[in-house]
Amino acid sequence: MTEAAPSAMPRVTADGFLQDADDWNEGVAAGLAARIPLVLTDAHWEIVHFLRDYHRQFRHLPNNRMFVKAVERALGPERGNSRYLNGLFAGSPVRHACLVAGLPKPPGCL
Repeated sequence: MTEAAPSAMPRVTADGFLQDADDWNEGVAAGLAARIPLVLTDAHWEIVHFLRDYHRQFRHLPNNRMFVKAVERALGPERGNSRYLNGLFAGSPVRHACLVAGLPKPPGCL
């Protein structure tokens, strides 16, 4: 099986977030992650897909504290804690996860 050629990177904001969320796919996500730089693992994908589902369901993005609590409720305390999420998305877990997920910049992020 051959890998698909990476597609051209869609337009992003000055902060690196997609201008059009409809441009998102997993190839785009990998390209966005590489800019952080971040290599996505299954653990990252679990959080990215969780966050996309959260946004689709609630039509808003959580702040960091809400994000940790939402992950804890959905995926359990071993994943829903700051230490785990910072280990995946160092510095600002909700910001980096939203960026990779192709979602807008979350509230409270500079």
